[in-house]
Amino acid sequence: MKKKASFFMIVIFIFGTILSGCNSKDQIVLNVYNWGDYIDMDIINQFTKETGIKVNYDTFATNEEMYVKINKGNASYDIAIPSDYMIEKMIQEGLVEKIDFTNIPNYQYIDQRFKDLNFDPNNEYSVPYMWGTLGILYNKTMVNDPVDSWDILWNSKYEKQILMLDSQRDSLAIALKKLGYSMNSTNDNELEAAKNALIEQRPLVLAYVGDEVKDKMIGEEAAIAVVWAGDAIAMQRENEDLEYVIPKEGTNLFFDSIVIPSTAKHKVEAEQFINFLCRTDIAFKNTDYIGYSTPHTEARKQLDPEIANNPIAYPDKEDLVEAEIFIDLGTYVEKYNKVWTEIKSH
Repeated sequence: MKKKASFFMIVIFIFGTILSGCNSKDQIVLNVYNWGDYIDMDIINQFTKETGIKVNYDTFATNEEMYVKINKGNASYDIAIPSDYMIEKMIQEGLVEKIDFTNIPNYQYIDQRFKDLNFDPNNEYSVPYMWGTLGILYNKTMVNDPVDSWDILWNSKYEKQILMLDSQRDSLAIALKKLGYSMNSTNDNELEAAKNALIEQRPLVLAYVGDEVKDKMIGEEAAIAVVWAGDAIAMQRENEDLEYVIPKEGTNLFFDSIVIPSTAKHKVEAEQFINFLCRTDIAFKNTDYIGYSTPHTEARKQLDPEIANNPIAYPDKEDLVEAEIFIDLGTYVEKYNKVWTEIKSH
Protein backbone atom coordinates (compact mmCIF):
# COMPACT_ATOMS: atom_id res chain seq x y z
CA MET A 1 0.00 0.00 0.00
CA LYS A 2 2.85 2.37 0.82
CA LYS A 3 4.43 1.69 -2.56
CA LYS A 4 1.12 2.35 -4.30
CA ALA A 5 0.59 5.54 -2.32
CA SER A 6 4.11 6.72 -3.13
CA PHE A 7 3.62 5.99 -6.82
CA PHE A 8 0.29 7.82 -6.77
CA MET A 9 1.88 10.88 -5.13
CA ILE A 10 4.69 10.90 -7.70
CA VAL A 11 2.18 10.83 -10.55
CA ILE A 12 0.24 13.71 -8.97
CA PHE A 13 3.46 15.69 -8.50
CA ILE A 14 4.58 15.19 -12.11
CA PHE A 15 1.13 16.03 -13.47
CA GLY A 16 0.93 19.12 -11.27
CA THR A 17 4.38 20.23 -12.39
CA ILE A 18 3.38 19.91 -16.04
CA LEU A 19 0.22 21.93 -15.48
CA SER A 20 2.15 24.52 -13.52
CA GLY A 21 4.77 24.75 -16.30
CA CYS A 22 2.10 25.22 -18.95
CA ASN A 23 0.63 28.14 -17.04
CA SER A 24 3.92 29.72 -15.98
CA LYS A 25 5.50 32.70 -17.61
CA ASP A 26 8.77 30.87 -18.21
CA GLN A 27 7.10 29.05 -21.11
CA ILE A 28 6.81 32.31 -23.05
CA VAL A 29 9.58 32.71 -25.62
CA LEU A 30 10.31 36.23 -26.82
CA ASN A 31 11.76 36.29 -30.34
CA VAL A 32 14.28 39.13 -30.72
CA TYR A 33 15.88 40.17 -34.03
CA ASN A 34 18.91 42.46 -33.84
CA TRP A 35 22.16 43.37 -35.56
CA GLY A 36 25.16 41.11 -34.93
CA ASP A 37 27.36 42.03 -31.95
CA TYR A 38 24.83 44.62 -30.84
CA ILE A 39 23.94 43.63 -27.28
CA ASP A 40 25.59 42.35 -24.14
CA MET A 41 24.30 38.76 -24.02
CA ASP A 42 24.53 38.80 -20.22
CA ILE A 43 21.60 41.23 -20.37
CA ILE A 44 19.50 38.60 -22.14
CA ASN A 45 20.30 36.09 -19.39
CA GLN A 46 19.51 38.66 -16.71
CA PHE A 47 16.13 39.42 -18.30
CA THR A 48 15.23 35.74 -18.27
CA LYS A 49 16.41 35.36 -14.69
CA GLU A 50 14.36 38.34 -13.50
CA THR A 51 11.18 37.65 -15.47
CA GLY A 52 11.18 33.96 -16.35
CA ILE A 53 10.65 34.94 -19.99
CA LYS A 54 12.95 33.08 -22.36
CA VAL A 55 14.55 34.90 -25.28
CA ASN A 56 15.27 33.46 -28.70
CA TYR A 57 17.86 35.82 -30.18
CA ASP A 58 18.53 36.05 -33.93
CA THR A 59 20.78 38.47 -35.81
CA PHE A 60 20.85 40.16 -39.21
CA ALA A 61 23.59 41.93 -41.16
CA THR A 62 21.62 44.66 -42.95
CA ASN A 63 18.31 46.47 -42.66
CA GLU A 64 17.30 45.00 -45.99
CA GLU A 65 17.87 41.44 -44.77
CA MET A 66 15.77 42.14 -41.69
CA TYR A 67 12.98 43.71 -43.76
CA VAL A 68 12.69 40.80 -46.19
CA LYS A 69 12.39 38.24 -43.41
CA ILE A 70 9.75 40.19 -41.49
CA ASN A 71 7.85 41.25 -44.61
CA LYS A 72 7.59 37.67 -45.88
CA GLY A 73 6.32 36.53 -42.50
CA ASN A 74 8.76 33.63 -42.41
CA ALA A 75 9.34 34.23 -38.73
CA SER A 76 7.30 35.79 -35.95
CA TYR A 77 9.50 38.30 -34.12
CA ASP A 78 8.36 40.18 -31.03
CA ILE A 79 11.25 42.66 -31.12
CA ALA A 80 13.34 44.06 -33.97
CA ILE A 81 15.95 46.83 -33.97
CA PRO A 82 16.11 48.47 -37.44
CA SER A 83 17.50 51.84 -38.46
CA ASP A 84 15.64 55.08 -39.09
CA TYR A 85 14.78 54.81 -42.80
CA MET A 86 13.72 51.18 -42.46
CA ILE A 87 11.45 52.02 -39.53
CA GLU A 88 9.84 54.69 -41.69
CA LYS A 89 9.23 52.11 -44.41
CA MET A 90 7.87 49.52 -41.97
CA ILE A 91 5.47 52.04 -40.44
CA GLN A 92 4.13 52.96 -43.87
CA GLU A 93 3.63 49.30 -44.76
CA GLY A 94 1.96 48.36 -41.47
CA LEU A 95 4.78 46.04 -40.42
CA VAL A 96 5.12 47.43 -36.89
CA GLU A 97 2.73 47.89 -33.97
CA LYS A 98 2.11 51.03 -31.96
CA ILE A 99 3.77 50.79 -28.57
CA ASP A 100 1.85 51.23 -25.32
CA PHE A 101 4.20 53.62 -23.55
CA THR A 102 2.35 53.21 -20.25
CA ASN A 103 4.21 49.90 -20.11
CA ILE A 104 7.56 51.64 -20.63
CA PRO A 105 8.06 54.10 -17.76
CA ASN A 106 11.83 54.06 -18.34
CA TYR A 107 11.23 55.88 -21.63
CA GLN A 108 11.53 59.05 -19.53
CA TYR A 109 15.31 58.58 -19.56
CA ILE A 110 15.61 58.84 -23.34
CA ASP A 111 17.13 62.18 -24.34
CA GLN A 112 14.59 64.47 -25.98
CA ARG A 113 16.91 65.04 -28.97
CA PHE A 114 16.25 61.45 -30.01
CA LYS A 115 12.49 61.84 -29.97
CA ASP A 116 10.16 63.43 -32.54
CA LEU A 117 12.46 62.36 -35.37
CA ASN A 118 11.10 62.31 -38.93
CA PHE A 119 10.85 58.54 -39.24
CA ASP A 120 8.52 58.38 -36.19
CA PRO A 121 7.41 62.00 -35.62
CA ASN A 122 4.80 61.22 -32.98
CA ASN A 123 6.91 58.70 -31.03
CA GLU A 124 4.34 55.95 -31.48
CA TYR A 125 6.23 53.03 -32.96
CA SER A 126 9.83 53.08 -31.76
CA VAL A 127 12.12 53.52 -28.79
CA PRO A 128 15.71 54.75 -29.42
CA TYR A 129 18.37 52.09 -28.83
CA MET A 130 21.72 53.37 -30.12
CA TRP A 131 22.98 56.03 -32.53
CA GLY A 132 26.16 57.07 -34.27
CA THR A 133 27.99 57.93 -37.47
CA LEU A 134 29.56 56.16 -40.41
CA GLY A 135 33.21 56.89 -40.99
CA ILE A 136 36.68 55.71 -41.93
CA LEU A 137 38.84 53.62 -39.62
CA TYR A 138 42.50 53.41 -40.57
CA ASN A 139 45.72 52.02 -39.15
CA LYS A 140 48.13 54.87 -38.47
CA THR A 141 51.16 52.61 -39.04
CA MET A 142 49.90 51.52 -42.47
CA VAL A 143 48.49 54.77 -43.87
CA ASN A 144 50.76 57.76 -44.31
CA ASP A 145 48.37 60.01 -46.23
CA PRO A 146 45.95 62.51 -44.65
CA VAL A 147 42.61 60.80 -43.94
CA ASP A 148 39.89 63.43 -43.99
CA SER A 149 37.93 62.56 -47.12
CA TRP A 150 36.10 59.64 -48.69
CA ASP A 151 38.63 60.00 -51.52
CA ILE A 152 41.14 57.88 -49.59
CA LEU A 153 38.98 54.86 -50.43
CA TRP A 154 39.83 55.39 -54.11
CA ASN A 155 43.59 55.79 -53.58
CA SER A 156 45.33 53.06 -55.62
CA LYS A 157 48.21 53.17 -53.17
CA TYR A 158 46.05 51.08 -50.82
CA GLU A 159 44.97 48.47 -53.35
CA LYS A 160 43.63 45.34 -51.62
CA GLN A 161 43.98 47.04 -48.24
CA ILE A 162 40.49 48.59 -48.19
CA LEU A 163 37.40 47.06 -46.56
CA MET A 164 33.95 48.27 -47.58
CA LEU A 165 30.62 47.51 -45.92
CA ASP A 166 28.49 44.87 -47.57
CA SER A 167 25.51 47.24 -47.42
CA GLN A 168 23.96 48.94 -50.42
CA ARG A 169 22.69 52.09 -48.67
CA ASP A 170 25.98 52.69 -46.87
CA SER A 171 28.30 51.98 -49.79
CA LEU A 172 26.23 53.95 -52.29
CA ALA A 173 25.92 56.77 -49.76
CA ILE A 174 29.70 57.03 -49.57
CA ALA A 175 30.03 57.29 -53.35
CA LEU A 176 27.21 59.84 -53.53
CA LYS A 177 28.80 62.00 -50.83
CA LYS A 178 32.21 61.73 -52.47
CA LEU A 179 30.66 63.14 -55.65
CA GLY A 180 28.91 65.95 -53.79
CA TYR A 181 25.41 64.48 -53.89
CA SER A 182 22.87 63.67 -51.21
CA MET A 183 22.99 60.25 -49.57
CA ASN A 184 19.25 60.08 -50.24
CA SER A 185 19.51 60.93 -53.94
CA THR A 186 16.70 59.82 -56.23
CA ASN A 187 18.36 61.27 -59.32
CA ASP A 188 19.12 58.67 -61.99
CA ASN A 189 22.25 60.41 -63.21
CA GLU A 190 23.66 60.81 -59.71
CA LEU A 191 22.97 57.18 -58.85
CA GLU A 192 24.61 56.07 -62.10
CA ALA A 193 27.68 58.17 -61.26
CA ALA A 194 27.84 56.59 -57.80
CA LYS A 195 27.58 53.13 -59.35
CA ASN A 196 30.43 53.84 -61.75
CA ALA A 197 32.58 55.19 -58.91
CA LEU A 198 32.10 52.00 -56.89
CA ILE A 199 32.80 49.82 -59.93
CA GLU A 200 35.98 51.81 -60.52
CA GLN A 201 36.92 51.21 -56.88
CA ARG A 202 36.31 47.43 -56.94
CA PRO A 203 39.93 46.42 -57.83
CA LEU A 204 41.15 48.29 -54.75
CA VAL A 205 38.74 46.59 -52.34
CA LEU A 206 39.98 43.62 -50.36
CA ALA A 207 36.43 42.62 -49.39
CA TYR A 208 32.89 43.78 -48.71
CA VAL A 209 32.36 42.84 -45.08
CA GLY A 210 30.04 42.80 -42.11
CA ASP A 211 30.97 42.06 -38.51
CA GLU A 212 34.20 40.37 -39.62
CA VAL A 213 35.64 43.85 -40.21
CA LYS A 214 36.51 43.94 -36.51
CA ASP A 215 38.86 40.98 -36.52
CA LYS A 216 40.41 42.05 -39.81
CA MET A 217 41.23 45.59 -38.66
CA ILE A 218 42.36 44.53 -35.19
CA GLY A 219 44.56 41.86 -36.77
CA GLU A 220 45.93 44.41 -39.31
CA GLU A 221 44.74 42.41 -42.33
CA ALA A 222 43.72 45.70 -43.94
CA ALA A 223 44.78 49.33 -43.64
CA ILE A 224 41.47 51.14 -44.13
CA ALA A 225 37.83 50.25 -43.47
CA VAL A 226 34.41 51.82 -43.56
CA VAL A 227 32.86 51.26 -40.13
CA TRP A 228 30.24 52.57 -37.75
CA ALA A 229 31.56 54.65 -34.86
CA GLY A 230 30.56 52.15 -32.18
CA ASP A 231 32.54 49.40 -33.86
CA ALA A 232 35.48 51.78 -34.21
CA ILE A 233 35.56 52.31 -30.46
CA ALA A 234 35.42 48.57 -29.83
CA MET A 235 38.32 48.00 -32.25
CA GLN A 236 40.41 50.80 -30.77
CA ARG A 237 40.21 49.02 -27.42
CA GLU A 238 42.06 46.12 -29.03
CA ASN A 239 44.47 48.02 -31.29
CA GLU A 240 45.70 51.47 -30.31
CA ASP A 241 47.00 52.16 -33.82
CA LEU A 242 43.47 52.51 -35.19
CA GLU A 243 42.04 55.97 -35.80
CA TYR A 244 38.49 57.00 -36.77
CA VAL A 245 37.43 60.06 -38.77
CA ILE A 246 34.23 61.56 -40.13
CA PRO A 247 35.04 62.66 -43.70
CA LYS A 248 34.74 66.36 -44.51
CA GLU A 249 32.15 65.75 -47.26
CA GLY A 250 29.73 64.55 -44.59
CA THR A 251 28.38 61.20 -43.54
CA ASN A 252 25.38 59.22 -42.37
CA LEU A 253 23.98 59.96 -38.92
CA PHE A 254 22.01 56.88 -37.94
CA PHE A 255 19.48 56.03 -35.26
CA ASP A 256 18.69 52.41 -34.43
CA SER A 257 15.45 51.96 -32.53
CA ILE A 258 13.42 49.15 -31.01
CA VAL A 259 10.12 48.23 -32.66
CA ILE A 260 7.47 45.57 -32.25
CA PRO A 261 6.74 43.84 -35.59
CA SER A 262 3.10 43.32 -36.52
CA THR A 263 3.72 39.55 -36.38
CA ALA A 264 4.51 39.72 -32.65
CA LYS A 265 2.75 37.11 -30.51
CA HIS A 266 3.83 38.54 -27.16
CA LYS A 267 3.34 42.31 -27.34
CA VAL A 268 3.04 42.90 -23.59
CA GLU A 269 6.21 40.90 -22.90
CA ALA A 270 7.94 42.75 -25.75
CA GLU A 271 7.10 46.04 -24.04
CA GLN A 272 8.42 44.58 -20.80
CA PHE A 273 11.69 43.79 -22.59
CA ILE A 274 11.89 47.31 -24.04
CA ASN A 275 11.36 48.81 -20.60
CA PHE A 276 14.09 46.51 -19.26
CA LEU A 277 16.54 47.73 -21.92
CA CYS A 278 15.71 51.32 -20.94
CA ARG A 279 16.41 50.70 -17.25
CA THR A 280 19.43 52.77 -16.26
CA ASP A 281 21.67 49.95 -15.03
CA ILE A 282 20.88 47.82 -18.07
CA ALA A 283 21.28 50.67 -20.57
CA PHE A 284 24.65 51.52 -19.02
CA LYS A 285 25.86 47.93 -19.04
CA ASN A 286 24.80 47.52 -22.65
CA THR A 287 26.40 50.66 -24.09
CA ASP A 288 29.55 50.15 -22.01
CA TYR A 289 29.91 46.66 -23.44
CA ILE A 290 29.19 47.23 -27.15
CA GLY A 291 30.75 50.69 -27.45
CA TYR A 292 27.88 52.34 -29.31
CA SER A 293 26.42 55.71 -28.32
CA THR A 294 23.45 55.61 -25.99
CA PRO A 295 20.43 57.96 -26.15
CA HIS A 296 19.85 57.23 -22.45
CA THR A 297 20.67 60.33 -20.39
CA GLU A 298 21.40 58.56 -17.08
CA ALA A 299 23.40 55.74 -18.66
CA ARG A 300 25.71 58.21 -20.36
CA LYS A 301 26.38 59.93 -17.03
CA GLN A 302 27.67 56.62 -15.65
CA LEU A 303 30.13 56.05 -18.48
CA ASP A 304 33.84 56.58 -17.99
CA PRO A 305 34.42 60.28 -18.85
CA GLU A 306 36.92 59.17 -21.49
CA ILE A 307 34.05 57.51 -23.36
CA ALA A 308 31.26 59.92 -22.42
CA ASN A 309 33.33 62.78 -23.83
CA ASN A 310 34.79 60.84 -26.74
CA PRO A 311 34.08 62.76 -29.99
CA ILE A 312 33.84 59.47 -31.87
CA ALA A 313 30.95 58.27 -29.73
CA TYR A 314 29.45 61.67 -29.00
CA PRO A 315 30.50 64.06 -31.77
CA ASP A 316 29.97 67.80 -31.52
CA LYS A 317 27.19 69.35 -33.60
CA GLU A 318 29.83 71.11 -35.71
CA ASP A 319 31.12 67.70 -36.84
CA LEU A 320 27.66 66.76 -38.05
CA VAL A 321 26.83 69.82 -40.15
CA GLU A 322 27.16 67.85 -43.40
CA ALA A 323 25.67 64.64 -41.96
CA GLU A 324 22.46 63.20 -43.32
CA ILE A 325 19.90 60.79 -41.90
CA PHE A 326 18.79 58.11 -44.33
CA ILE A 327 15.16 58.35 -45.43
CA ASP A 328 12.92 55.74 -47.01
CA LEU A 329 13.31 55.99 -50.79
CA GLY A 330 9.94 54.43 -51.55
CA THR A 331 9.77 52.58 -54.84
CA TYR A 332 13.04 54.20 -55.96
CA VAL A 333 14.84 51.70 -53.75
CA GLU A 334 14.40 49.20 -56.59
CA LYS A 335 16.89 51.22 -58.61
CA TYR A 336 19.32 51.09 -55.67
CA ASN A 337 18.85 47.31 -55.59
CA LYS A 338 19.56 47.03 -59.32
CA VAL A 339 22.64 49.25 -59.13
CA TRP A 340 23.99 47.36 -56.11
CA THR A 341 23.61 44.05 -57.96
CA GLU A 342 25.56 45.48 -60.89
CA ILE A 343 28.33 46.70 -58.59
CA LYS A 344 28.67 43.37 -56.78
CA SER A 345 28.72 41.44 -60.07
CA HIS A 346 31.94 43.11 -61.17
